[in-house]
Amino acid sequence: MAQVVFREATKTFDGVTALDHLDLEARDGELLVLLGPSGCGKTTALRLVAGLEEPDSGEVLIGEQVVNDVEPKDRDVAMVFQSYALYPHLSVRRNVEFPLRQRGVDPAERRRRVAEVTESLGLGDYLDRKPRQLSGGQRQRVALARAIVRSPRAFLMDEPLSNLDAALRLQTRADIVALQQRLGTTTLYVTHDQVEAMTMGHRIAVMDRGALQQVDGPQAIYDHPANAFVARFVGNPGMNLLPLLAVHEGPPAAYGDVPGGTVPLGAPFVTDPALARAAAVVQGASSPSLLAGIRPEHLRLGEDGTIDATVLIVEVLGAEVHVLCTLLDGTSKIVVRQEAAARRPGAGEGVRLVASPGTVHVFTGVSGARVGGSS
Repeated sequence: MAQVVFREATKTFDGVTALDHLDLEARDGELLVLLGPSGCGKTTALRLVAGLEEPDSGEVLIGEQVVNDVEPKDRDVAMVFQSYALYPHLSVRRNVEFPLRQRGVDPAERRRRVAEVTESLGLGDYLDRKPRQLSGGQRQRVALARAIVRSPRAFLMDEPLSNLDAALRLQTRADIVALQQRLGTTTLYVTHDQVEAMTMGHRIAVMDRGALQQVDGPQAIYDHPANAFVARFVGNPGMNLLPLLAVHEGPPAAYGDVPGGTVPLGAPFVTDPALARAAAVVQGASSPSLLAGIRPEHLRLGEDGTIDATVLIVEVLGAEVHVLCTLLDGTSKIVVRQEAAARRPGAGEGVRLVASPGTVHVFTGVSGARVGGSS
């Protein structure tokens, strides 16, 4: 096992920056999730570690070794692809043992290791089948077995669950987490699915347009997003971001104006220098320079609401309901998450919304950076 480190790693393709001075470390034995939308650079980062691409500048380390010029076969990492990448003419047994054959491992040792790994993944009854005779989940487990049997220093997983249906994704996700915990192998896991990221990763590295936005534990990223992009991307639905038109110090506590009403900002601004500076910027600005961020679960409908809105659509999701509203400016949208038992408004109905005290975040409207903390 070994840590995987990026030091100012940069990669461009035809003048487009895919990875921009990435500084990131996957700790020894950690499952680090690289999360972001398509084109954010997460797969490029994985390919740099695997040796399938070379950085234009910066370094990639596995353990203490800089591997920029090391051949892929000599890096001792195993990659699991989205498309399984199994040999269709080989049986499950032959697919799993292939990397051991390539390394000249003794036949008896090959048989022992293949039997051990396939049994642990529930593949013992399928060893003589070809990939076409397996389900998608079984094929993905074969791909995992082929990676595990090598006992590499690091696993690299590139959206391995995206071809599976919802039930198989849930089960295979649990299988991967359990295996990683048991093996303790450093793992870089790439996904665009924030549910996978939140449930699997020891830490999450959120990326956008080739740049690292934030790296932290799943709950810390959800509770304290570093910027507006992270706030919007992490969460289902993501955080509501509303123009913060003005801020007021109170009494009794600070509050801000948003289209159609106000939101509580908590303690007086004088107690938070960052928010005090932000308040000074927004006063008299020709356009909103701040955003108020509110998670959908921190809003409710109520007569005591401080924001006027009109219901656009109500989405019933079984255990919960999402109420999508538009604010009085006609362009700002806001989502409220309700329990299924709550009263459901109808489309076109005027409602009042309440933001829970201590839950409103503030971001700059220009850079998107977080200012101060949630109140």
